[in-house]
Amino acid sequence: MPTSNPRVNVVFERPLYETVRRVARRDGVSLSLKVRDLVREALEATEDVALGELAAERERSFDRTKAVSHKEAWARSKKRRGSR
Repeated sequence: MPTSNPRVNVVFERPLYETVRRVARRDGVSLSLKVRDLVREALEATEDVALGELAAERERSFDRTKAVSHKEAWARSKKRRGSR
């Protein structure tokens, strides 16, 4: 059955290929699905690192004197919604 999903050809070293093949077989999924899932997990991990770095930078540059309290933020939000 044809699919409209994009495809990628990847060349693995033999040991890596065999490892992924064994893991796919163990999990009862196709090699293609296992590679897709592993790539997805790697991208999520990369994103987590980037977001962690962003959070650390925001924490370093945080100035409490310029911060808006929770109550102030929601009061502003209610005023904006009421003006529509």
